Amino acid sequence: MIRYFTLMKRIIFITGATSGFGRAMAQKYAANGDDVIITGRRTNRLNELKTHLETNFEAAIYCLTFDVRNEADVKSAIASLPEPWKKIDILINNAGLASGMDPIQNGNSEDWNKMIDTNVKGLLYVSQAIIPFMIENKEGHIINIGSTAGKEVYPNGNVYCASKHAVDAITKSMRIDLLPHGIKVTQIAPGAANTEFSTVRFHGDKEKADAAYNGYQPMVAEDIAELTFYATSLPKHLCINDLVVTSLAQANSYLIHRE
Repeated sequence: MIRYFTLMKRIIFITGATSGFGRAMAQKYAANGDDVIITGRRTNRLNELKTHLETNFEAAIYCLTFDVRNEADVKSAIASLPEPWKKIDILINNAGLASGMDPIQNGNSEDWNKMIDTNVKGLLYVSQAIIPFMIENKEGHIINIGSTAGKEVYPNGNVYCASKHAVDAITKSMRIDLLPHGIKVTQIAPGAANTEFSTVRFHGDKEKADAAYNGYQPMVAEDIAELTFYATSLPKHLCINDLVVTSLAQANSYLIHRE
């Protein structure tokens, strides 16, 4: 029988916590009594979330405002953490986005840079800043939020798929490199989930984003939060390396059964 080991209070560091998966994860861990470092670009949303979590749960919340694409800001923000908050048990590299749905020949380099800088380089910047804390503590768990788009490609997914394939490869490499330090590394690769993610992909066109989920029941942010919590609450000797999850209606990144 697999038992959950969540009695000890932990420190959770979540990127992209102002919406979607990240916000749902922050709520899930705070509800468990864990202390949470929430990060993002939107200070007002972080402050609102901090107030909500501390009002409703017995958890301490620390806010860091930075853009994962800016290496200097990432390093400065994380270095500024008070010493007790540097004992990070779980890092969740959740910040990520898709931008645009153009075929490669019509692609917008601004979209390409945004995806690569956020999904790949941002993950690296944050990880490199936090891993030394975990090495010093001789334990830790890194969760990288990938995608089914990192397992195959689909029409007009080109650079987004490439960025998530990179997350897949980086996660496998992290697992190897950090093995001697007792640090767990897990990729969670969701399929279609109805969050703010799709609105961003369609450059703010919410009607178009919502239409992508017509005819079937997609996942929601709370589903991924539950799975992330599960993956980080197993006995110390167990590590889920790769967890691919979709709704029942989805077979892969592009094949969805719609009613």
